[in-house]
Amino acid sequence: MGKVAAKMKVMPQSPDIDLDELQQKLEESLPQGAEIRNVERDDVAFGLVALLPMVVVPDDAGGTEAVEESFSGVEGVESVSVEEVGRL
Repeated sequence: MGKVAAKMKVMPQSPDIDLDELQQKLEESLPQGAEIRNVERDDVAFGLVALLPMVVVPDDAGGTEAVEESFSGVEGVESVSVEEVGRL
């Protein structure tokens, strides 16, 4: 079975959220078999900065759904979306 790399966009609830702490919570929430390879930051507007983690998951039927659900459940996360997907 192969692996899939997905660049995700995680929007915090407010500009006041500590992004380092949020990133740590995202890493802790990952389902088994998933890993974060790197995290970029994107200035959105009015001081709001989105996290753009590159998540690697096994290439199976669920794809990135489990990661999206895990990230959505983290305190301080407003929304989660998949920006890009590719095979490794």
